[in-house]
Amino acid sequence: MPQADWLAECFEHDRASLRAVAYRMLGSLSEAHDAVQEAWLRISRADAIGVDNLGGWLTTVVTRVCLNALRARSTRREEPEINAIFGPERLARLDLSFLTPSTPRHLNSV
Repeated sequence: MPQADWLAECFEHDRASLRAVAYRMLGSLSEAHDAVQEAWLRISRADAIGVDNLGGWLTTVVTRVCLNALRARSTRREEPEINAIFGPERLARLDLSFLTPSTPRHLNSV
């Protein structure tokens, strides 16, 4: 069996566990799928003849692809859910004083 076929067969055998690792790292099934595909592109170009633990090597490649994806993510500010529900105009008219912390009444007399 040629090396490319052997490597593809081993990769397909481990694909589910590789996708699970990527999902745990990235938190998104579509990103995990993309990471596994990118890992396959890298693995298919590499020379795997001298690899003793192929499953460990495949997991390492997927993990490194995921780390690169996490580093590449740009930080973005999340909108508070209350803004999404009410909108900024309506939110400005609401009395939200109950959301601010206050001193309990029994401590006021102390």
